[in-house]
Amino acid sequence: MLTLSFLMDSKKIFSKQLYVLIAVVVVVAVLGIAYFALRSNAATVVEGDNVSVYYTGTLTNGTEFGSNVGGQPLQFTVGSNNVIPGFSEGIIGMKINETKQITIPANEAYGPVNQALIISVPISAFENRTVVKGMVVSENTTNGPVSGVVTVVNTTAATVDFNPPLAGQTLIFSVKVISIQKS
Repeated sequence: MLTLSFLMDSKKIFSKQLYVLIAVVVVVAVLGIAYFALRSNAATVVEGDNVSVYYTGTLTNGTEFGSNVGGQPLQFTVGSNNVIPGFSEGIIGMKINETKQITIPANEAYGPVNQALIISVPISAFENRTVVKGMVVSENTTNGPVSGVVTVVNTTAATVDFNPPLAGQTLIFSVKVISIQKS
């Protein structure tokens, strides 16, 4: 009789534990569904939003050409042409605190190298300045001031490249969205 009573009591205990376990599983499932439902409704970047981002830009060979990490975030309106098109398009769909790597081909960044913007300038045009490779020169044009870099120097002329410094380059950005202000 004692053995039968013990078995009956352990069945009751096991049944109670099973009900508690089922209740815990149901609560966890409901909380999980709620979490993912709320997370999917979190603000995502769309065209027209004002965003703040941290970024690090590198070339395909790994050379870093710019970063604002540890400084002020870059703030701009998505799609407003304040940044290169590939950058603006690359953050569409991102959420706050999301980090993403964006690869931007040259045609969506600063464009290909334009050979017409690489010109030979007579040394005499530099007047009394010493011309050296790497020297930055500025010129006023009908479209406003432009800057170029001396790439080659000889006794009679200097070759000056007026292309943007990152023209012809594929750019890779690691971007983190810090804030999104809906338009």
